[in-house]
Amino acid sequence: MVVDVGGTSVKILATGQNEERSFPSGPTLTPKQMVSGVKKLARGWTYDVVSIGYPGPVLHCRPMAEPYNLGRGWVGFDFAAAFGRPVKVVNDAAMQALGGYNGGKMLFLGLGTGLGSTMIVNGIVEPMELGHLPYKKGTYEDYVGRVGLERYGKKKWRRHVADVVKRFIAALEPDETVIGGGNVKKLHALPPHSRAGDNANAFRGGFRLWGEERALPHTGTRSKPRT
Repeated sequence: MVVDVGGTSVKILATGQNEERSFPSGPTLTPKQMVSGVKKLARGWTYDVVSIGYPGPVLHCRPMAEPYNLGRGWVGFDFAAAFGRPVKVVNDAAMQALGGYNGGKMLFLGLGTGLGSTMIVNGIVEPMELGHLPYKKGTYEDYVGRVGLERYGKKKWRRHVADVVKRFIAALEPDETVIGGGNVKKLHALPPHSRAGDNANAFRGGFRLWGEERALPHTGTRSKPRT
């Protein structure tokens, strides 16, 4: 089973299932509440292992810092014991990036509650925290995350997104850049040299962590963002 933990919702999908399920998250969600919510939501599903996409830095399958947009208690939490199954925890952007990876050197940027970022080079996944680097009068995340969208409006937010993507492409020189996350659909046009991802790729990435390849309904990349 794959668990995609986001700032606004927790989404799950298990092998053999064709439709994801979800429940709201938010700034007070603790890992214990997340596990309880997932177990209730997954009733009737059969699963032997769990992949968790976590909105923060992860090292050796363990969160290294508390999330910006959720409650506390994630660092040091024993997910395997809580689920009673083997668990792999990765950064949420890394999981979505892995699901959309086709080879070479790929930069993934996720436009959601914050700004997720990951590089994959020849199959090696390297999660990054580019969103928290300084940019203008704040951080990149302040301008292209949900707060920036609400503060500046869609028109200015789109200009910020174009500028940020251009800067990262120039600095990191990827073979291709994938723009994912829930807010990619709010872009009228994709920045040059980039393609749109799909949130459902997080599930494919979670399955890939355990060596499973499967087609997912309503997933894959889009040639054009929705308007």
